[in-house]
Amino acid sequence: MSEIPNALYVVATPIGNLGDVTLRALETLRSADLVACEDTRHAHTFLDHHGIRTQTVPLHEHNEAAASVRLVEALRAGRRVALISDAGTPGISDPGARACAAVRAAGFRVIPVPGPSAAITALSAAGLPDARFLFAGFLPPKPTARRHEIEALKGVPAALVFYEAPHRIEETIADLAALLEPERTLVVARELTKLFEQIAVMPLAEGPVWLAADDNRKRGEFVLVVSAPPPHEGLDAEAERVLKALLAELPVKQAAKLAAEITGTAKNALYQRALQLKA
Repeated sequence: MSEIPNALYVVATPIGNLGDVTLRALETLRSADLVACEDTRHAHTFLDHHGIRTQTVPLHEHNEAAASVRLVEALRAGRRVALISDAGTPGISDPGARACAAVRAAGFRVIPVPGPSAAITALSAAGLPDARFLFAGFLPPKPTARRHEIEALKGVPAALVFYEAPHRIEETIADLAALLEPERTLVVARELTKLFEQIAVMPLAEGPVWLAADDNRKRGEFVLVVSAPPPHEGLDAEAERVLKALLAELPVKQAAKLAAEITGTAKNALYQRALQLKA
């Protein structure tokens, strides 16, 4: 860190196993004058484990705007600043994005120090053949909003990756199974890198039954991965041609509706195909 003292270093930290940290991350945290973290008590468990005594300041979802001002002031004073979250990579379903934006807007560099991410950890062990994935983070907690979000993601031609908390895991898996194609694959990854780590792979339709079979399966922090939608059976050549022509000029919903009127093809099939073409 000595070559760029007044920069914000965004440091990824372990998601469970305290040994899952890079040498560069430890060097960065030891060299920092200040470490911004979600929960100072949680951070000290990790920092103390590695013998790091750097001063910490809280930066969480409720104070990020004010804390960002403090970080900018520290950088202006020439101090070395690091940013960590409770686990994994800051700014990925965790605080940090606004702080990075504020620091960059103030004219200072933001330097990533890469490392663990629960989403990538789960995907690496999922064994899915999908070439692409969409990280959707946490779904809305309210049932209606959550179901609308799942419906909106249904046609995305990629694996879907979600985070979920234990008190909502039953509802979320039930909604995924009810709203998405039953032949899609569900990967339930919980407590990744921790003592009770579990990665289970099953047809999506079996998810609710699998979860209900053992209360222990509902405990911990979850990453859910749902495979990409099954291959599209294909529109006839004329419907495909008309849809593509309309998509060049119109929004997805309107293009699908007009293509259905012109070709007589089911509007839902055209809409799903239009989503794939846009993606």
